[in-house]
Amino acid sequence: MRETKRIEEDLLGAREVPLEVYWGIHTLRAIENYQISGSTIAEEPEFVRGMVAVKKASAMANRKLGTLSDTIADAIIWACDEILEDGRCLDQFPIDVFQGGAGTSVNMNTNEVVANLALEHLGYAKGRYAHINPNDHVNKSQSTNDAYPTGFRLGLYKKVDDLVDELERLIESFTSKGLQFRDVIKMGRTQLQDAVPMSLGKEFEAFSVLLGEEIPRLRNNSALLLEVNLGATAIGTGLNTPDGYQDTVVHCLREVTGLPIRGADDLLEATSDTGAYVSMHASIKRLAVKLSKICNDLRLLSSGPRAGLGEIRLPERAAGSSIMPAKVNPVIPEVVNQVCFKVMGNDVALTFAAEAGQLQLNVMEPVIGQTLFESINLLANAIRTLRELCVIGIEANEDVCRNNVLNSIGIVTYLNEVIGHANGDAVGRECARSGRNVREVVLEMGLLDEAALDELLSVENLLRPKYRDMRYYSGGDPSVVELEDEE
Repeated sequence: MRETKRIEEDLLGAREVPLEVYWGIHTLRAIENYQISGSTIAEEPEFVRGMVAVKKASAMANRKLGTLSDTIADAIIWACDEILEDGRCLDQFPIDVFQGGAGTSVNMNTNEVVANLALEHLGYAKGRYAHINPNDHVNKSQSTNDAYPTGFRLGLYKKVDDLVDELERLIESFTSKGLQFRDVIKMGRTQLQDAVPMSLGKEFEAFSVLLGEEIPRLRNNSALLLEVNLGATAIGTGLNTPDGYQDTVVHCLREVTGLPIRGADDLLEATSDTGAYVSMHASIKRLAVKLSKICNDLRLLSSGPRAGLGEIRLPERAAGSSIMPAKVNPVIPEVVNQVCFKVMGNDVALTFAAEAGQLQLNVMEPVIGQTLFESINLLANAIRTLRELCVIGIEANEDVCRNNVLNSIGIVTYLNEVIGHANGDAVGRECARSGRNVREVVLEMGLLDEAALDELLSVENLLRPKYRDMRYYSGGDPSVVELEDEE
């Protein structure tokens, strides 16, 4: 009968491991211990690649320093390349993202997979660790406490790049809409009340600028991730590493990744510090706050469509009600709002986890990693969805926008420097009382002649106002004119 299991041993005893898998007993115990979320490390391939890059760089450094034989180092490097370049065994990381042990299970999962791939390359069966050992060879000159955070940072850095790429595409879409709507006049609003006219294009351009401000913040904070504590081993003293190891392994890691990685100046501090993660997620949260505000605006501007603002039309994506016929809801901005709320909540969880570190190590890095990867994935997907299914299909209700301006009392502000604030108040009160528009009331009160009023209230001046004061038209302070109340 064909064997389907192999026997592996660890500190706690012997266990059977499925013969076909590349992971070993440490991974098996983690699978059994952490049945928590149903989400596994394999779902974050960039994290896995980051861990494997650390193993490759460490093997290269140990070979250079004479602490690994060429045969073993070359086999480890070959195995790492199989994962990094060909994507082999990316499905061999079945551990839950929530786990105790400060990442030891992930580190050992990586060590076991690399060791067993290397063993096969040399013609040995999986689990023949006398030839290549997960601890003694793959993990040589490392501890979980420096290998895990370094791999995590590498994976996270790549994910931030992906997020920025999606964000840049959304910004381009808002910029394009800004150009499309540049001549659509509408009312601006403060505190949900009419303020002064603006163009719909400027509103969308402001969205693009609002989001564009976040790109340098995201990049600046992701740059913090490139400072690594590799070479620190257990607590930062470099225990069990050969002379020159830190500089050598960091140089090798730069070679493996092509990134400007730098070693931490103080390995003890770097091993216990999680400040870079706090800063990184803070910038992600800040983006979520801004994105959610934009979605609030899109929902409000499209409200109605007849009994609300109704200034824009969003693409119709789903029937909106099980009882109300013909109702369509702004489902895409709604789902993005919800994603943003989740990201904001993740920031609180990460903050608690970062604060929970004790003495020389923060054991809560797994949940820090989970929140960061989740927030980036959710936000990148939400940004793509907003762009593809909403923003690029937005249309302007130009007549609604224009009529809102013509009927608004807010345009009296454009007359302030000519008729004076007190007269502006009088005009506004009369418009509100009678329901007439500003133009009619100003002419009736005799505050301006028709030509001057038309110049001030022209679409060109409303969109791109030029300074005009009373000297331009008449010279001399206008007196306050009151209309008598009608009987």
